[in-house]
Amino acid sequence: MSDKSATRPSIEAQLRTVIDTAVDGMVIIDATGRIELFNPACERLFGYGAAEVIGQNVRILMPEPYHGEHDGYLANYRRTGEAKIIGIGREVVGRRKDGSTFPMDLSVGETREGANSLFIGIIRDISRRKADEAALQESAAMLRAVVDTAVDGVIVIDETGLIELFNPACERLFGYEAAEVTGHNVKMLMPEPYHDEHDGYLAHYHHTGERRIIGIGRTVVGRRQDGTTFPMDLSVGEARRGTEKLFVGVIRDISDRLTTEEQLRQAQKMEAVGQLTGGIAHDFNNLLAVISGNLELMTLKRDLGNDARGLADAALRATERGADLTRRLLTFARRQALKPAAVDVNEIIRGMGDLLRRSLSEMIAIHLRLAPDLWPAVIDRGQMENALLNLALNSRDAMPGGGELLIVTRNLSLAEDMRDGIWRLPAGDYVEIAVGDTGTGMTANMIAHAFEPFFTTKETGRGTGLGLSMVYGFVTQSGGQVKIYSEVGRGTTVKLYFNRDTARAQDAAAGQAGAAPTPTPPPDLVLIVEDDAAVRDMAVAMVESLGYRVHAVGDGHAALEALDRIGDIAILLTDVVLPRGLRGPDIVRQARLLRPDLAVAYMSGFAPELLSGDIAPEADAILIDKPFHRANLSQALRTALERRGG
Repeated sequence: MSDKSATRPSIEAQLRTVIDTAVDGMVIIDATGRIELFNPACERLFGYGAAEVIGQNVRILMPEPYHGEHDGYLANYRRTGEAKIIGIGREVVGRRKDGSTFPMDLSVGETREGANSLFIGIIRDISRRKADEAALQESAAMLRAVVDTAVDGVIVIDETGLIELFNPACERLFGYEAAEVTGHNVKMLMPEPYHDEHDGYLAHYHHTGERRIIGIGRTVVGRRQDGTTFPMDLSVGEARRGTEKLFVGVIRDISDRLTTEEQLRQAQKMEAVGQLTGGIAHDFNNLLAVISGNLELMTLKRDLGNDARGLADAALRATERGADLTRRLLTFARRQALKPAAVDVNEIIRGMGDLLRRSLSEMIAIHLRLAPDLWPAVIDRGQMENALLNLALNSRDAMPGGGELLIVTRNLSLAEDMRDGIWRLPAGDYVEIAVGDTGTGMTANMIAHAFEPFFTTKETGRGTGLGLSMVYGFVTQSGGQVKIYSEVGRGTTVKLYFNRDTARAQDAAAGQAGAAPTPTPPPDLVLIVEDDAAVRDMAVAMVESLGYRVHAVGDGHAALEALDRIGDIAILLTDVVLPRGLRGPDIVRQARLLRPDLAVAYMSGFAPELLSGDIAPEADAILIDKPFHRANLSQALRTALERRGG
């Protein structure tokens, strides 16, 4: 008996130590709700000393509405035995002495002391856990907002390939709602062969760890709900959810990027071909200048027989055709000098009616559908006529058995870019000219190469293959766009788009200047500067045939030396681009320091718009294009003298 009595205080002391040192708060209340025990952890939690609360109703530790409802809960439990928290536990809110509140886990157990019930509450402050949960929820909400508002598609699949997340960008890309794909295998978004191969790829990765796309990314093809496909950049990362693998894919539609890259490649190709053809045309012009100049001088000889004269005239006509060929090459290369003015395209088309009827077969019917209120366009009238004629002749050749040629004009106002594959017409106001036929049509491969110089589908000996390339060069140099629509057996339509004339300029009256008459030869001395010996000899002979005296040199330094030494040089006729030392404009600037009254004219095989920077003549300079005729040369020299006299 004495042993048991000695043991009881020891056990009670141990229990008291446990209660006093517990991390969690412990409170004991009687059946009426009065506090009988309030451990140190409770004192720290609520801010009360134990003596302040013992004997008080436990509801002093509760904020509203718990404070007002507590006694009713306890009475209902005593009466009915219905446990709302006793033996269950839940999250509630505690009230500190200073009135502040905090969240807590409350577990309540019941014991009996004789006939009376006692209730033991274990209390744990969960403020930090709640803060962590709130931060986690905030982080998750922020992450969800990022995913939902991302421009790129974000998709999450589990380790079996089933879709768990499908953000709004994915919905826009693929045409599915998230609910339609969640829980389905991601291969539904893939065309063949990816669709059938996907599960094998995933199984292979799980088995071997070999990465073919995970953690790498690559360009693949996606399949929309309507069955269409699109190219996309796919980056895939791997994450963990416990022991389970998740795969996160970031998807970007690269259709526009690939289109832009193809446009750039096409533009670079056409630019390279243009530079090549432009360079060839310049060199060819020098050769033609020698040939045509000498032929023209030959025809001036009085003792030339009729047969020889006929041959010379035929050769001159051939050089004219050669010069026309180089002009077409320069037009394609966008190096042809244009004379743009505000014109009425309808008036040009109507004015070409007779020419078109004479040029086309009688079996081809010509129809015009011209917009009555067509805007003016700023273009070169002569080049526009050439372009229309080339298109009409192409249509004629595509309709050997006859057919219909339709020319349509209209105003086109675009609020946004017009696109067709890699072709793009920027937003703006345009004058559209469509030339269509009912001919044989073109294949896709033909259309892809149609604007390249010397490309032709005609049999050998028919056409130069420069018609459409000339049209392309003229339209693009004019700041416009050209587009071919064609189908084999259904015909072809070529549409030209020119910028609307916003300045409301008046139509330019294109007068044709006649050949200048040969002047009465003045006794003036012309200094010719030309590095090409053959061209120089031809120029000397042609200038002498006009009655001038001539002194010729091959470079700029020799020209300045001659000007210093020969006092009666009246005119300086110089090539613009000289290969060594001084260029034409350099010679002119230094020459005018010696001779301010010197008359000057330039000659060049380059188009004027290529003559820029240190090789650019003065803005109002007299410039004649190689190859030139005697009449053109005569007019240039006379104008140079008249300017000096003025």
